[in-house]
Amino acid sequence: MAGKAEEAGRFEEYLELLGEAIGHADRVGPLRAYLTGLLLAGERKSVEPMAAKIDPRHVSMRHQSMHHFVANAPWEENAVIAVAREYALAQLERHGPVAAWVVDDSGFPKKGTHSVGVARQYCGPMGKQDNCQVAVTLSLVNPSMSVPCAYRLYLSESWAEDRGRRRAAAIPDEISFQTKPELALAQIDHLLADDLPRAPVVADAGYGSATEFRQGLTARGLSYAVGIMRETTVWPQGYTPRPPPRSGSRGRPATRLRRDPDHRPVSVRVLAPRLERSSWQTVRWREGTRGAMQSRFALTRVRPAHRDHLRLMPHEPEFLLIEWPQGEPEPTRYWLSTLPPGTALAELVRLAKIRWRIERDFQELKDEIGLDHYEGRGWRGFHHHGALCIAAYAFLAAERARLSPPAPLAFLRAARLPKGFLPRGAARAS
Repeated sequence: MAGKAEEAGRFEEYLELLGEAIGHADRVGPLRAYLTGLLLAGERKSVEPMAAKIDPRHVSMRHQSMHHFVANAPWEENAVIAVAREYALAQLERHGPVAAWVVDDSGFPKKGTHSVGVARQYCGPMGKQDNCQVAVTLSLVNPSMSVPCAYRLYLSESWAEDRGRRRAAAIPDEISFQTKPELALAQIDHLLADDLPRAPVVADAGYGSATEFRQGLTARGLSYAVGIMRETTVWPQGYTPRPPPRSGSRGRPATRLRRDPDHRPVSVRVLAPRLERSSWQTVRWREGTRGAMQSRFALTRVRPAHRDHLRLMPHEPEFLLIEWPQGEPEPTRYWLSTLPPGTALAELVRLAKIRWRIERDFQELKDEIGLDHYEGRGWRGFHHHGALCIAAYAFLAAERARLSPPAPLAFLRAARLPKGFLPRGAARAS
C-alpha cells in the first residue's frame, strides 16, 4: 500500500508541474483526465473511449471537456514537453549521463486526406510510401533509458503552400515549409538554448545523408554518428582532392579544388570491399531478447567529398563506420562520425546502434499510450495530443527507472462501468 500511495503522490506532484505549464486552473481537470486515460489499459486512446473509462456515467460531458482541452485550448505544447523532459531526465541521469541526442521521425498511417499534414510519403510502420502523417522527434538517450523531448509535424510543400488546407487545419501563419533535417536542427537549437547536457547526435540516413544537416551539427559544436546512403562519396584515407592549379601569367588565379578522371572520390559502397580483411571485426553492442546483438564492422578515416570541387579547402577527415554482417553479399549500413580520433570501434558501434532505444519508445508510445490514436484533424490538436502522450510516457519511464524490475502503475484504476454500459460505437450483441 505504501508503494501505491507514494506513486500516487508523485503523480499528483507531476500533475501540479504540468498544470503550471498549461497555465490555467480550469485546464487541470481535463489534464488529469487525459493523462489518466492515456496511462490506463485500453485498446483505443482517442477522446471518447478515454472519457468512458474516466467517467462512464457522464461520458458526453467528459468527452466535450477533454476534446476542447486537446483540440482547442490555447496552451503551449512545448512547455508541457519541457516539464516532462526534466522530470524524466532526473531519473535517466541516475543511471548514467546522457549518451546521445537521437533524431528520428515517426509515421502515422491515415486513410483520409483531410487530417493535417497527411500526404503520400515514406511511412516507417508500413515500410513504404503511403498516406500518412510524419512527426520529427528528438530524444535524450543513455543505455538504460530515453526521454522524448521534441515533437513536430512535418508539412510537405503541397500542404505548406495550400491556403485552403492550412486554414481548415488552423496551421499558424508563421509555420512554413521546412525539410525534416531543418526541423531537426531547429529542435536541436531549442535544446541548446535550454542548456541541456550535450552529447553526440545520432540519426539514420534520412538525416545523415543531408550534408547541410551534418554541417549544421558541426557549426553548433556537436559531434555526430549518422547514417548515410551507400552512394555517398568520400576520399579514402590518404587521398584528397587536387589543389587548384598554379596560376599562369594572365587571368585570375584558380582557387577551387579539382578532380579529374584519374583522381576522383568513390562511393562508400565501392570503398568497403577494398578494405583489408583485418579491418573487419565482430562487435557485440547489447543483449537483446533473443541473445547477443552483434555483427561485423570496419572503421576507417575518410574525407566527405560532397561538392568539394566548389570548395577552397577539403572537408575535414571523419570516421566511416561500415556494417557487413557475415553471409551478406555486401555491407548493409554505413555511418559518418565526427567523434574524436582514437575512438574505439566498439564505442562507435554502441553509439550508432543506440537508436534501438527510441524505436522501442515510440512503439510503446503507440501501442500502450495511444500516440497514433488521435482522430482530430487540426494542427493544435495533433501537437497537444503528442505532447500529452509524451508527458504520460515520461512519468511511466521515470517510475520504471525507480524500480528494478519496473512495476505497472498500480494506483490507476478505471472507473466501474454501470451495468449494461456500452460506449458509443461499441459492438452490440445481435
